[in-house]
Amino acid sequence: MAKKQSQPLSETRFWFERLTKTSLRALHIIGIVGAGGGIIVGAEQSLWMSYWVLAMATGCLLLAWEVVRDWRWLIQLKGVLTIVKVAMLGLFIPLAAYKSELFIFIILLSVIVSHGPAGLRHYSIVHRKVLQGRKEIKG
Repeated sequence: MAKKQSQPLSETRFWFERLTKTSLRALHIIGIVGAGGGIIVGAEQSLWMSYWVLAMATGCLLLAWEVVRDWRWLIQLKGVLTIVKVAMLGLFIPLAAYKSELFIFIILLSVIVSHGPAGLRHYSIVHRKVLQGRKEIKG
């Protein structure tokens, strides 16, 4: 079976994907900041819930984007740690008294995932080595 050749992106498609992903990330950050601020200061949930919904919706879209682009994202530390962050959100229910601390830890984990060295982000927990995936459209 022949290996699928990856075609270079046209300039139009490159810019469309780049601007789309950048817009999703910007909206995600707005949602995180709005929800996080409310969670950390203990504000009434109704004040930050729309930000929470925005953060969750854009987060799901960004996660899906990565998986569709290259399924290996799921076994690289950047994907694994993102899934860990989502699982930690689930701890908001049984550990409601520690929402602020959990949220701060999730933010710290996000910084490591986003800004850590490529060798860390692309490390495959299955292969025990760095996997270089398809060229990313940075956002």
